[in-house]
Amino acid sequence: MTWAEHIIQYYKNLRPPVPLPEEIQLLHPQLNKEVMDVVNQFYTRYYSDQNPRTLILGINPGRFGAGVTGVNFTAPRQLKQICNISHPFKDQSELSAEFIYEMIHSYGGAELFYKNYFVVSVCPLGFVQNGKNLNYYDNKALLNAVEPFIITSMNMLLDFSYNKDVVFCIGGEKNYKYLNKINQQYNWFKTIEILPHPRYIMQYKRKAKDQYIDDYLKLFRKK
Repeated sequence: MTWAEHIIQYYKNLRPPVPLPEEIQLLHPQLNKEVMDVVNQFYTRYYSDQNPRTLILGINPGRFGAGVTGVNFTAPRQLKQICNISHPFKDQSELSAEFIYEMIHSYGGAELFYKNYFVVSVCPLGFVQNGKNLNYYDNKALLNAVEPFIITSMNMLLDFSYNKDVVFCIGGEKNYKYLNKINQQYNWFKTIEILPHPRYIMQYKRKAKDQYIDDYLKLFRKK
């Protein structure tokens, strides 16, 4: 089995928790045939091999990136303009995807980057409340509801050839703390390295964006 086959099966086999707390909606774009067509194209292009990869774990998909395309930190604009994958989605971008793809360009391009890394999320599906993105850890009732799903999904994901020595965690506070807590129980990774969240960088530290890209690349070179 290739990485592409493994990832596609992973997304097809996700079984989200139901019910969710009141007024919280699930983002599960892979239920849409058009999204799964894109997921198939993307992972077949970049992951049709069995090479071990290092994981980069975000929080959970958002409304304008993976919540649309099904590909983590990849909004429709990057999917078409950089990855050359046609799609039916509205031409839109989002801040995190813009940072990630600038970083990927500095790394050496999408083909080289995805040969070495798989970008996914601690919680592979997203959430919306009152029309806004909701992180899995922002609501205690939500976290209680989704924790078994997070652990089951992570075990499914890691049932393949990945780098157990290190994982990169996007989000240095709550995402890291939660990942570190469950990793102590399940011993998925020996080391967790923290990456500042791209949205924080683009929203509050944009003038230092190039330095943050360098910081990302320095951490990757250390592994």
